[in-house]
Amino acid sequence: MSKKLKVKKTSIPRPNVSFSFKYWQNNHHKFSIKGQGKTYFITLLERLKDLSTWTVQDLLLSRSSAIRCHPIEWSDTTEKEFGIANEEQLVDTPYQIAVSANAYGRIHGFFIDNIFYIVWLDPNHLLYS
Repeated sequence: MSKKLKVKKTSIPRPNVSFSFKYWQNNHHKFSIKGQGKTYFITLLERLKDLSTWTVQDLLLSRSSAIRCHPIEWSDTTEKEFGIANEEQLVDTPYQIAVSANAYGRIHGFFIDNIFYIVWLDPNHLLYS
Protein backbone atom coordinates (compact mmCIF):
# COMPACT_ATOMS: atom_id res chain seq x y z
CA MET A 1 0.00 0.00 0.00
CA SER A 2 1.39 3.34 -0.97
CA LYS A 3 1.28 6.26 1.38
CA LYS A 4 0.45 9.68 0.07
CA LEU A 5 3.09 12.13 1.01
CA LYS A 6 1.74 15.39 2.24
CA VAL A 7 3.82 18.33 1.18
CA LYS A 8 3.57 21.13 3.63
CA LYS A 9 2.85 24.43 1.95
CA THR A 10 5.48 26.93 2.91
CA SER A 11 5.76 30.56 2.19
CA ILE A 12 9.13 31.98 1.48
CA PRO A 13 9.57 35.35 3.12
CA ARG A 14 10.92 38.16 1.02
CA PRO A 15 14.57 38.59 1.85
CA ASN A 16 15.72 41.56 3.86
CA VAL A 17 18.19 44.12 2.62
CA SER A 18 21.85 43.16 2.88
CA PHE A 19 24.78 45.50 2.42
CA SER A 20 27.99 44.94 0.50
CA PHE A 21 31.13 47.05 0.40
CA LYS A 22 32.40 45.30 -2.74
CA TYR A 23 32.33 48.56 -4.77
CA TRP A 24 33.05 50.98 -1.92
CA GLN A 25 35.35 53.85 -2.96
CA ASN A 26 36.82 55.44 0.16
CA ASN A 27 39.63 56.92 -1.92
CA HIS A 28 37.26 59.26 -3.82
CA HIS A 29 38.33 62.87 -3.22
CA LYS A 30 34.81 63.93 -2.14
CA PHE A 31 33.38 60.79 -0.56
CA SER A 32 35.91 59.73 2.04
CA ILE A 33 35.15 58.99 5.67
CA LYS A 34 38.68 59.78 6.80
CA GLY A 35 38.61 62.04 9.81
CA GLN A 36 35.08 61.16 10.89
CA GLY A 37 34.62 60.69 14.62
CA LYS A 38 33.45 57.57 16.40
CA THR A 39 29.88 58.91 16.59
CA TYR A 40 29.69 58.84 12.78
CA PHE A 41 30.76 55.20 12.62
CA ILE A 42 28.42 54.11 15.40
CA THR A 43 25.52 55.92 13.72
CA LEU A 44 26.39 54.41 10.33
CA LEU A 45 26.58 50.87 11.69
CA GLU A 46 23.33 51.31 13.60
CA ARG A 47 21.60 52.53 10.41
CA LEU A 48 22.88 49.55 8.39
CA LYS A 49 21.80 47.17 11.16
CA ASP A 50 18.32 48.72 11.34
CA LEU A 51 17.84 48.72 7.56
CA SER A 52 18.91 45.08 7.34
CA THR A 53 15.57 44.22 8.99
CA TRP A 54 13.66 45.86 6.10
CA THR A 55 12.75 44.35 2.75
CA VAL A 56 13.93 46.14 -0.38
CA GLN A 57 10.35 46.98 -1.26
CA ASP A 58 9.69 48.48 2.18
CA LEU A 59 12.84 50.58 1.90
CA LEU A 60 12.09 51.81 -1.62
CA LEU A 61 8.48 52.64 -0.77
CA SER A 62 9.27 54.35 2.53
CA ARG A 63 8.34 58.00 2.68
CA SER A 64 10.17 58.51 5.96
CA SER A 65 12.11 61.76 6.11
CA ALA A 66 14.64 59.97 8.34
CA ILE A 67 15.41 57.37 5.66
CA ARG A 68 15.29 59.51 2.51
CA CYS A 69 15.84 56.56 0.20
CA HIS A 70 15.41 57.72 -3.36
CA PRO A 71 16.96 57.36 -6.80
CA ILE A 72 19.89 59.58 -7.71
CA GLU A 73 19.41 61.72 -10.81
CA TRP A 74 22.97 62.28 -11.99
CA SER A 75 21.95 65.47 -13.81
CA ASP A 76 21.07 67.00 -10.40
CA THR A 77 24.41 66.11 -8.82
CA THR A 78 28.08 67.06 -8.96
CA GLU A 79 28.96 63.67 -10.51
CA LYS A 80 28.06 61.88 -13.76
CA GLU A 81 28.26 58.27 -12.51
CA PHE A 82 29.93 56.15 -9.85
CA GLY A 83 32.86 55.37 -12.13
CA ILE A 84 32.98 51.64 -11.39
CA ALA A 85 33.95 48.99 -13.94
CA ASN A 86 30.98 47.69 -15.96
CA GLU A 87 28.71 50.28 -14.34
CA GLU A 88 26.27 50.28 -17.25
CA GLN A 89 25.68 46.53 -16.76
CA LEU A 90 25.64 46.59 -12.95
CA VAL A 91 23.68 49.69 -12.02
CA ASP A 92 20.05 49.92 -13.01
CA THR A 93 19.25 52.77 -10.67
CA PRO A 94 21.61 54.53 -8.27
CA TYR A 95 20.11 55.30 -4.84
CA GLN A 96 20.91 57.28 -1.76
CA ILE A 97 19.91 56.53 1.82
CA ALA A 98 20.24 58.87 4.81
CA VAL A 99 22.59 57.82 7.59
CA SER A 100 20.37 59.61 10.10
CA ALA A 101 17.50 62.09 10.09
CA ASN A 102 19.51 65.31 10.06
CA ALA A 103 23.19 64.49 10.24
CA TYR A 104 26.01 62.28 9.03
CA GLY A 105 25.21 62.50 5.33
CA ARG A 106 24.15 59.83 2.91
CA ILE A 107 25.01 56.37 1.65
CA HIS A 108 25.14 56.12 -2.15
CA GLY A 109 24.97 52.88 -4.09
CA PHE A 110 22.74 50.49 -5.99
CA PHE A 111 20.69 47.34 -5.59
CA ILE A 112 21.17 43.97 -7.21
CA ASP A 113 18.32 41.85 -5.90
CA ASN A 114 18.22 42.41 -2.13
CA ILE A 115 21.85 43.52 -1.82
CA PHE A 116 22.63 47.23 -1.61
CA TYR A 117 26.15 47.79 -2.90
CA ILE A 118 27.62 50.79 -1.12
CA VAL A 119 29.80 52.86 -3.44
CA TRP A 120 30.17 56.14 -1.55
CA LEU A 121 29.72 57.22 2.03
CA ASP A 122 29.00 60.95 1.88
CA PRO A 123 29.17 62.33 5.43
CA ASN A 124 29.39 65.93 4.20
CA HIS A 125 26.50 65.90 1.68
CA LEU A 126 28.81 66.60 -1.26
CA LEU A 127 26.93 64.74 -4.00
CA TYR A 128 24.49 67.62 -4.40
CA SER A 129 25.76 71.17 -4.70
